[in-house]
Amino acid sequence: MASRTRSRPKKAAAAKKTRGAASSADLKQLKRSLVEQGVKFLFSSYVDLHGVPKGKLVPIDHLEQMMAGSELYTGAALEGVPQDVSEEEVSSHPDPRSGLVLPWQKDTAWFASNLWSRGKPFDACSRTILTKQMDRAAAMGYVPQLGMEAEFFVLKDEPAGSYSPVSPRKNLEKPAYDVVRLIDNMHWMGELVDAMNDFGWDVYSLDHEDGIGQFEIDFDYADMLTMSDRFVFFRMMAHEIARKHGYFATFMPKPFADRAGSGAHFNMSFNDIKTGKNLFFDANDRRGCKYSKLGYHFIAGVLKHMPAICAVIAPTVNSYKRLILQGSQSGFTWAPVFICYGNNNRTNTMRIPLAGGRVELRAADSACNPYLGAALVLAAGLEGIEKRLDPGEPHTENMYVKTPAELKKMGVGYLPRNLDQALDEFEKDPLCTQVFGKAMRDSWLEFKRNEWLHYNFHVSDWEKARYLKQF
Repeated sequence: MASRTRSRPKKAAAAKKTRGAASSADLKQLKRSLVEQGVKFLFSSYVDLHGVPKGKLVPIDHLEQMMAGSELYTGAALEGVPQDVSEEEVSSHPDPRSGLVLPWQKDTAWFASNLWSRGKPFDACSRTILTKQMDRAAAMGYVPQLGMEAEFFVLKDEPAGSYSPVSPRKNLEKPAYDVVRLIDNMHWMGELVDAMNDFGWDVYSLDHEDGIGQFEIDFDYADMLTMSDRFVFFRMMAHEIARKHGYFATFMPKPFADRAGSGAHFNMSFNDIKTGKNLFFDANDRRGCKYSKLGYHFIAGVLKHMPAICAVIAPTVNSYKRLILQGSQSGFTWAPVFICYGNNNRTNTMRIPLAGGRVELRAADSACNPYLGAALVLAAGLEGIEKRLDPGEPHTENMYVKTPAELKKMGVGYLPRNLDQALDEFEKDPLCTQVFGKAMRDSWLEFKRNEWLHYNFHVSDWEKARYLKQF
């Protein structure tokens, strides 16, 4: 729920973050620094289709070889790495600037990696897919910035397979921003925040959200690639710190039917590659949002491809149980439903916060692969800029209360209602093939279609309760 004014530009140098191998002197300095911190092992880590970290553990004496791509993997053994078992392995090539020492395992450091195969970058690597779009933006003079609002639940297992919130207090109808429940969780939350700040991520806000045991941590934005690395690591770190205290963190978008779900809102802006100036800010915006023409073109491109984008930023069957109008005990779910944008108005899928200068995409949830989600959104926005698309006037009214007839008159459509609809949109949108490449696009569709089929084959408790003795 929280938001933050983007008050300072980021340096444009981040645009070329993954290009160019580190020098021998740089690697020696990196190794020296890690040894001084007590590091003995290194993860050369990449992600599968889901954005879940994978990798091999390498002793620090072999840092130089690891950085050169010594670690090989059978792609066919992983979900979303489209290779046949007979094909050459993929190798992980770490980004030396991404290294983080694990706060819960201080003798181990983690590095985000791109996959290679046959002596060149592997086209179906999630991080490479985003890197290509970052390069495209850089060629146009832009450094895309991203902030992701981390929403998640921390719960504890109970006997007989149930689970409950950490705080023992009686549940409230409206627990959002509840002070005492947040304090009850500070023994693990404080440890997580300290770790984030030790990395320089600058946590500036945290709160108890609308679900019982649900939290949001807001931290500083970065270029899109860096933020995607951080979000992948954040999910892993939250899991491990919660587990240390006897709990578990879940990034399932909608674990409780009667409570709000967990988003991972994309807050996006562009910096000028030379000056670092925020190109999405315009104090003289005639539409009153303190937003630039370039930014409006970006929004229009994203809205044009929003149905297909949903398949990637809301990638699970469960995601669409979050993207509903009502269903929370607090009333409206605060989740987007319509393909529209507006000012500081949370009933729009794309929202321009009060201070202007950025746009918040509210359909993204905490289960997304951030590399793939950011890549597709960025590509859509760049298309809007190239074609000078216009999104129309911003919606300042409560879109939740509009009738179907009113929405039709305004030309406002619905987001996909389920994963199946989203995949149909993804399959027919040529932009998805352009961004993912045919192999990754086909792999994504095959895996997610299968997920939808398995969901439909499942006989739920709801069905048993409704039909078992009805006839």
